[in-house]
Amino acid sequence: MTDKPRIGLKPGSLARDPYRRPVRGGVLPPRPPAPPAVQAPRPPAPAAPRPAAAAPRRAPPAPEPSAGAEGSRVSKVLAERGLASRREADEWIAEGWVRVDGRRAVLGQRIQGHERIDIDPAARQQQRKLVTVLINKPIGLVSGQAEDGYEPASTLVAPQNRWADDRGLPWRPSFARQLAPAGRLDIDSTGLLVLTQDGRIARHLIGEDSTVEKEYLVRVQPLHEGSFRPEGLELLRDGLSLDGQRLKPAKVSWANEDQLRMVLKEGRKRQIRRMCELVGLQVVGLKRVRIGQVVLGKLPMGQWRLLRDDERF
Repeated sequence: MTDKPRIGLKPGSLARDPYRRPVRGGVLPPRPPAPPAVQAPRPPAPAAPRPAAAAPRRAPPAPEPSAGAEGSRVSKVLAERGLASRREADEWIAEGWVRVDGRRAVLGQRIQGHERIDIDPAARQQQRKLVTVLINKPIGLVSGQAEDGYEPASTLVAPQNRWADDRGLPWRPSFARQLAPAGRLDIDSTGLLVLTQDGRIARHLIGEDSTVEKEYLVRVQPLHEGSFRPEGLELLRDGLSLDGQRLKPAKVSWANEDQLRMVLKEGRKRQIRRMCELVGLQVVGLKRVRIGQVVLGKLPMGQWRLLRDDERF
């Protein structure tokens, strides 16, 4: 008799699945537990980026050494000795016309002040070509650059406006170039105005340490009846302040019954007019007649002349 295959088994399946061979009672043994699945190792997590290091703080620049430690610039020393303006001295150094202890100076060089400084004669020749112009400025011209439609006084420096009595150098177009005012004179004031190409003169007249006198004739009238008192004259001489700063002592006297003669050693903006208002006076006319030892003299209004070689401020 042929054996029938048992229920649940297919012929030939025993060979394929050794875990399904028959056992007593026809019960299959439990399948052995499957080996644990082998998981592929996870790639390591990327490291968190480190916070960027803070940029190192720059130390504040060290203060420039004082003149006592490293000296003063050559150009400053030349200016202090009255040999040239600082700008002019820098030009000389750039041209190679300045030597310090026998060596060519360089721009920005510092010295202690005891060194020997030699100036090339070419620098002196160039300096002698610089001119200083004296103008009798009329009302309506400004001292410096054109402003509010008003022309600068330098426009007067032309051959047709030269004083006939000026016996200086023959006219050259260079006379009218690079002229700088060495002191203000208000648009509604007249008199002596200095324009110069020479930085030494400008520094001497308007530098911070300048003590050069400027003399004015000032026509005044009371702001109103009784506004000016006799003690006002003493206040004009010494005792007034402008813009929170005390004014330097001045020489003030009556030239006649309605005109003051005032001599100042400073030149703040509209100084005389503001001084007079503080003591109850109104300025109705102002004329500058002298700067240092140079006087306006007979120079006609609106004309100019050259500063003479024998004149010094």
